[in-house]
Order: sequence, then structure tokens, then C-alpha cells
Amino acid sequence: GWKIFVFSHAPPNGSGIRIIQENHVVNGCCWLNHSSEKNCRKFIELVREHRCIKGWFSGHFHLGQDYQDSITFPTIDPSEGPYPNRGSCVFAQTSVMRAGTSRDGRQQSRLLRGTKDGFEICTIDHKNDGKVRVDATITYRDDNHEVGVYAHEDEAYEHDNYFKVYQPQEDDHAYVCGAEDEELCMLTPDPITDETVAWWKLSCGRVLGIVNGMMLEFDKSTLAPLGLVMSHDELAGKQVAIIDSGLEECMINFEEDGMDGADCADTEQDDSREQAVLVFDDDGVTVVQPNDDGSYWRKIVRNKIARMKERRREKAAVEFAQMFLPVRTEEEAKQKTLSTWGPYTTTSGVAKSTGVEGITKKAKELNVYSS
Repeated sequence: GWKIFVFSHAPPNGSGIRIIQENHVVNGCCWLNHSSEKNCRKFIELVREHRCIKGWFSGHFHLGQDYQDSITFPTIDPSEGPYPNRGSCVFAQTSVMRAGTSRDGRQQSRLLRGTKDGFEICTIDHKNDGKVRVDATITYRDDNHEVGVYAHEDEAYEHDNYFKVYQPQEDDHAYVCGAEDEELCMLTPDPITDETVAWWKLSCGRVLGIVNGMMLEFDKSTLAPLGLVMSHDELAGKQVAIIDSGLEECMINFEEDGMDGADCADTEQDDSREQAVLVFDDDGVTVVQPNDDGSYWRKIVRNKIARMKERRREKAAVEFAQMFLPVRTEEEAKQKTLSTWGPYTTTSGVAKSTGVEGITKKAKELNVYSS
């Protein structure tokens, strides 16, 4: 049958390739359609359903191809972890050719080379006169299965893990059981540090975890990171607990007559059980509230497409101001042109903090007023 290869700017959720927590994870822009949970997951679901998709190549992260996890296979050795459920597809990260756009100094591109039994994924090294290196050989067993073999060990500089992001695996050492079904679960018995690694499932199916001093949300199907829930400045030195929060009078039996319009029931959830995620220390308790859609990761930064459209609208507004307002120059028109936004807290390209001064963290001295 047909063999399909896909090429996209960003990789799909569930591909398993190396990503950057300090940038793409915290800003929620790792994956195709990352801003929409349903649309973000549909690509890996297509790969799982259609095993004719054999290869998926993407860039986006500006990372080199010397890391072994710049290529991931549909199956792995059971000793390395559980079955990744990536259909029959090999995913490959593609680097950049120009030095000024590389995050790690590598200047590389991919070469896909077909063979009589499958295909090879190669690296072209643009810093070494275009030298070609075979990175992986994939052999078809039949239309629905293949075997992938890495052609070399990880060749990253000093085997560095600088850009490596921890991703949960079912039943790994960091999994904290009990959060989904216990009335009280102390997830971090000790204060959180940069070395703390823990993850858990809530009763609603959402997956949260602590990595590099941050709280992240992970996709409940692929366990890929989705985004930042709480930043290091809010979590350091604190602990996390999960408690039941549904009041007894709100535990409603929907089979009883007259319960279909109950105000305190979450009619979108199959289970009426409700939980609260708490971050605490001796100074107090912070409730980590979910978003309206039930997710927890914070949509702090607008995505690039939205920001590009915003700039076009602002440019059009400046031209309008020059035509209809009493301004003499373009600079004066820019000064008189403002924007208003929805429920986002910033339009910058990098999310630095989830804290709100005066509410979830101490306000700066100049911003504190008393009546």
C-alpha cells in the first residue's frame, strides 16, 4: 500500500521528540494546534488510526539532530518504558541551516533516503562541508509494522541534557498514586526544589506534575507537556496537596427526579466528585484553580499567529489615525493608537511568571497603596 510522509513546522503532540521547557512548554507552543486541546491531539490520533503514515518531519525548536531523541520510533524496547502508542510512524526533528537561528550551535538539515526495504533518515552537516551521516535505518516488516535502528549513539556535546524535558511514563518512579481517589493526598512530603520530580492524575483525568521547580500540565493521553501551571517563584519551598472539595450537599444523584437543574453540579463531568489542588507552606495556602474548560495550564501568552494579526490591525489603525485624526507624523499616530485585550496578562513572547502581585505573591513596594 501507499506510504505517507508528513512535513510540518511544529511536531504533533505525542511525537516524543526533544522539546524546550524554558520556552515552548511554558508558553504553550510546543505542538501543532497547541492552543486547542481537542485539535492538538487529533494529529497523533490520526497517526494511531492510519498506519500508512510512516514518517513525520518537523522543526520549530531550532535544536540540532545529534540528540538521539531527535528521532523517535513507533515501538521501543520494553526495558526502556511502556508502549508509546505512536502508530507506525517515525518522528524526526529537523535542525536549522543558518548559525544565527540555532539554539545549540548546530547547523544541520535532514535527508530522507529510500531503500528497497524501507528508508534511512540522515543528517547533512552544514558546518562540515555538507557531510552526510546516517542517523536511523527503518525496515518495513509489512504494511503496518516496521523496525527502526539508530545508526549511532547520542552525539550531543558531552551528552548534555540542557534542553531535555522530563516526560512522565506510566508507573515510573515519579508517579504519586492516590491523588485520583483519596480524600487527602500529600503529593510532596518535602518542600519543592529544582530537583523535585513528581506527577499525578486527578479524578477528572487531568495530569499535573512538578519538574524543574515548576508545576506543569501534561496531556492525559500522550503524557506530553502542555504548559505552565505555576512558576518557580510561586512554588519554591512549598508543598502540594490534593483534597476533596465537593460539599456534601452538592454530591447529587442525577437519577433522582428534579435534579437536572441543580446549580452546584458540574453537568459536563461524568463524575460529581470535585477536587482542589493546593500549594501551601507555613504562611498560607494557594488554591490552583482550573480554567473554564477544566484544563490547568495558563494561556499567558498569545500565540504567534494571533500576535501577527494584532500587529496588522495596529498598523491599519495607525494608517487610519494618519488619515482621520489631527496628527502630523506616523510616530504621533502610533502614540495615539492603543490596543485592548481579552483575559490574557501579557502580549510578550515569553512567559516568566504566573504570579499576580498583591494576590498570589507580594506586590512591589511602588504598587502598594493604603487609604
